[in-house]
Amino acid sequence: MAANQINDEEKLFSGILRLNAKVFGLVLGIVLGLLVFVATNWLLLKGGHRTPDGRYVVGPHLQLLSQFFIGYRVSFWGSIIGFFYGFALGTLSGSAIGWIYNKIVDWRK
Repeated sequence: MAANQINDEEKLFSGILRLNAKVFGLVLGIVLGLLVFVATNWLLLKGGHRTPDGRYVVGPHLQLLSQFFIGYRVSFWGSIIGFFYGFALGTLSGSAIGWIYNKIVDWRK
């Protein structure tokens, strides 16, 4: 009976590890997507400033994301685009981190 119980515990442990990569990827994707969405809209609500040449500038540092996220701008529609890019990047990164974590755990067994 003890050997059967250990075998069941190993199956449960390995099942949790496989699930961990998928769930971690999903959670990290949602968090990163919401982070970009909220940061963009926060800057829009906060407002910007006028430069000496008369231009109105909102979030020049966050605007640099447009170098990596095609179509992103510091605007409401840009925040939606940024959410999807953040979700995709977070999901891929989280799944990769979870997969690497699982491989290290398997190696240490």
